[in-house]
Amino acid sequence: MAFQPIENYGVIGNMQSIALVGTNGSIDFLCYPDFDSPTVFAALLDDHKGGRFEIRPQLTNMRVRQLYLPNTNILLTRFLAEEGVVELTDYMPIEEDAEQPNEIVRMVAVIRGNVRLNMRCEPRFNYAASKHQLEISDHCATFLPADSGCSPISLYSTVAMQRESQDVISEFSLQAGETATFLLGPVCAEARRPRMELVGKRFLETAHFWKAWASNSNYKGRWREMVQRSALVLKLLISRKHGSLIAAPTFSLPESIGGVRFTWLRDAAFTLYALIRLGFVDETEAFIEWLKGRLGGDDAQRGPLQVMYGLNGRQNLEEVSLDHLSGYENSRPVRIGNAAYKQLQLDIYGEMMDSIYLANKYGHPSTHAGWLDVQRLLEWLRKNWQRPDEGIWEVRGGAKEFLHSRVMCWVAFDRALRLAQKRSLSGPLDVWRRTRDEIRNDIFTNFWDDELQSFVQAKGTKDLDASAMLMPMMRFISPVDPMWLSTMRAIEKRLIEDTLVRRYKTDRSRVDGLPGTEGSFTACSFWYIECLARAGELEKAQLLFEKLLGYANHLGLYSEELGNNGRHLGNFPQAFTHLALISAATYLDRALSGTRGAVWR
Repeated sequence: MAFQPIENYGVIGNMQSIALVGTNGSIDFLCYPDFDSPTVFAALLDDHKGGRFEIRPQLTNMRVRQLYLPNTNILLTRFLAEEGVVELTDYMPIEEDAEQPNEIVRMVAVIRGNVRLNMRCEPRFNYAASKHQLEISDHCATFLPADSGCSPISLYSTVAMQRESQDVISEFSLQAGETATFLLGPVCAEARRPRMELVGKRFLETAHFWKAWASNSNYKGRWREMVQRSALVLKLLISRKHGSLIAAPTFSLPESIGGVRFTWLRDAAFTLYALIRLGFVDETEAFIEWLKGRLGGDDAQRGPLQVMYGLNGRQNLEEVSLDHLSGYENSRPVRIGNAAYKQLQLDIYGEMMDSIYLANKYGHPSTHAGWLDVQRLLEWLRKNWQRPDEGIWEVRGGAKEFLHSRVMCWVAFDRALRLAQKRSLSGPLDVWRRTRDEIRNDIFTNFWDDELQSFVQAKGTKDLDASAMLMPMMRFISPVDPMWLSTMRAIEKRLIEDTLVRRYKTDRSRVDGLPGTEGSFTACSFWYIECLARAGELEKAQLLFEKLLGYANHLGLYSEELGNNGRHLGNFPQAFTHLALISAATYLDRALSGTRGAVWR
């Protein structure tokens, strides 16, 4: 089998793990039992060694359609041919009143005709580095990894299965109206094996869970289907166990085919902001609870907060190369972990303070102990906001004084002052106010270039950066301020092609310290559209928004980037992109409906 294009996948999950399901009926990526566990299937990263779980009908001249059942994360893949029609339904069950299972259910049904089907399950544990033993009976196959750090799994089936080396296969026929079911999950004792006759009931319970959750959205606007899909994707990326968030379920998918790129994980704060705009508050409060456990750190160099953590708060995320894997379309190296966790990225303080502010505004107020943690965090930032750092893009070309980092330091003090005023909280408010104003003055003095008539990426440079488009969205500058409008025009000239936006010019700035090029960064495209809307250019914003929606895959999902030929690149699906879609859609819809109020809303 050849590598599938990244955009050929859908995702299923249960807020503990996520699987990528291709339009060819193959699960080509799964970390199990948790988001951050080693892979069990990773054909997406090595077509020969990675492992997969495929179900494929034997049809000629077959066409494929893939869709989600409305307002759910239940995926339907439909195979159509003259001799028959087959539907493959994939989901991970969620039960509201019982202990949550951690299983994948695959139901294949023949709608018309008499169709032969093939199933192949070939797990490759521990990033395809560990062998396993196989125990098999007619309707149950158990895979026992040699590595004690990997969880054994069982595959249960309503049709007979056979061994092929250390893998399991099945060849069977179904007539119209018949169904075969496969269930992949933890090993169970004989008496506690899954009851396959209850799969239909669990399907309905899972569908009800997703529909009930989605119904809580307060967005009823023009792009409801795309916004709802983005919200459902973000929900999949939130850990049910910890309340933390992941930026994408995959790792090491390249931003240029054959190129070198590191994985990066951020940014929970923006995800929470997007969900709050839709009326989802519980997820924000769960994340704030998780964040409280992170505020106890005290690194004199990196500060109280680390750039990223493991889902359970783990701090050590050492970067390791998996040299035995070829990488997606031979794009090496394949890496797990992220050395950027050691970087100084000052913008995270603004993003975290914005999260705390929003959680207080829409959820429960901060505790006294939590407010003391905030004061300690800001005291460190007051002494360190002028330091060079690696910035929002986690660059490896050397620390600089980045505009975005400086703006988000301003946000940190601004949100703390707003929160103190709204909740009548005590603290060194005069010190915070002076610091906030110093940062603002520094930005207008040292990051504005008169020749370019624009704010620049970093102090002392003439480079532009799309992250500047967060300035009006973070309420640092009015979206109709002449200085901002001329900055947007400069960004349009250098970084934007129609609705596609590059983060910065890699060939000019060399800021990331990495070889190769990159495509347009889709989240930045949505930022640009929201900036246009906030500046009152509604017709242009709407046109570009509609065009950008056309770059989504067939299910409404986005990766990090779009290549020069429009193909999806980078990790998939990407939270950063979907949350930016939600933000742009909600603001633009309000503006078009005449309900936006002031431009500072």
